[in-house]
Amino acid sequence: MRFFLKWIASAMAIAIIGWILPGIKVESFLTAFIVAGIIAFLNLVLKPILLFLSIPITIFTMGLFILVINAIIVIIASLLVPGFIVNSFGWALLFGLLNSIIHFFLDNAD
Repeated sequence: MRFFLKWIASAMAIAIIGWILPGIKVESFLTAFIVAGIIAFLNLVLKPILLFLSIPITIFTMGLFILVINAIIVIIASLLVPGFIVNSFGWALLFGLLNSIIHFFLDNAD
């Protein structure tokens, strides 16, 4: 039950971010729900690999490169989900930053 509630909260965050940012388009809440699942899956499977491969640059940038990894995951999600449109890498970077901030508060609200 807790997993499903976090998934809905993530979908709501994605829908709100898509509404706020002009360079991000989320066609419906169902699209946001699917994007939340895809991003969660990519974070589970792909993100650890990308983090491992980018250890030197992540250390050099004091962790800021993780935002670039988040943006890459957002771009991949936009390629996989038809109703989720990201206009540029900059918008993906901003989306990833806002999504990380929202999830920080959601995870620490327990």
